[in-house]
Amino acid sequence: MSNQTTETEFLLLRFSDVRELQILHFVMFLVLYLLSLVGNLLIFIAIALDHDLHTPMYFFLMNLSILDLGCISVTIPKSMVNSLMNTRWISYSGCVAQVFLFVFFASADYAILTIMAYDRYVAICQPLYYETVMNRRACVKMAASTWISVILYSAVHAVNTFAISFCGSNMVDQFFCEIPLLLKLVCSGSDLSEVGFLIFSLFLCLSCFVFIIVSYVQIFTTVVRMTSEQGRHKAFSTCLSHLIVIYLLFFTSAFEYLKPISSPPSVLNLLEAILYSVLPPLMNPIIYSMRNKELKGSLSKLIGWRLLIKN
Repeated sequence: MSNQTTETEFLLLRFSDVRELQILHFVMFLVLYLLSLVGNLLIFIAIALDHDLHTPMYFFLMNLSILDLGCISVTIPKSMVNSLMNTRWISYSGCVAQVFLFVFFASADYAILTIMAYDRYVAICQPLYYETVMNRRACVKMAASTWISVILYSAVHAVNTFAISFCGSNMVDQFFCEIPLLLKLVCSGSDLSEVGFLIFSLFLCLSCFVFIIVSYVQIFTTVVRMTSEQGRHKAFSTCLSHLIVIYLLFFTSAFEYLKPISSPPSVLNLLEAILYSVLPPLMNPIIYSMRNKELKGSLSKLIGWRLLIKN
């Protein structure tokens, strides 16, 4: 690579140099991808077709399924193709697209989870105002404003990252184009704007996380005071699912992005990237469907109806 931004491609991390292990990686990622694809599509279709699930909570869950599909589709397919074809390269434009789309889907995912925390807070702590505050129009506005603002946010990230000059190696020590690892390749002193924006982004994420925690402290305080054991169990079940999803997304990604840019690459970096880019889209359908009777019932009817048509 030259000393200026004239690159035409980057080299991604190879899981192994052994051909058999490359094929194993392809098969494993293919299975994970198909499971995530099927799980999120089933949730989306079940909510869309079941009118009993046309409530704010399931509306945002449907948005979450779309975002999870996008998030895992940005990173895994290219890595699978590289392992299958025994290559490592990704084009410059492909790397730009990966950065933009991954930041978009991951950020929107986190924003929707924050809105879902607010939805649960109003439903449990302010039930008399729920219909007024979380009406259909308000939910659509929240979702639309999230998608639009995150598009602008992701565009700034992508422009900031690729407006700087890259020097030396073009090897990205990850199986997809990740901003902290791309910043390792830039010329000295030319990445200050993107580092500053990353700090701002971490502040935004931390603010959302604090909002979620405060919301759930009030939710659990209200739930504990409930006299109905059935109502208490239902509230705990729904909220626990949400908290598990937030934990998977926030702590794994924060641990990766809070590390110094100068830290050496390791196998741990690869595992962390898999945890926050592959695991949440895979686990979200399982977590929400297993701990939600209404959704489980809708999925059972949907699968049973499909089997009946085939027979």
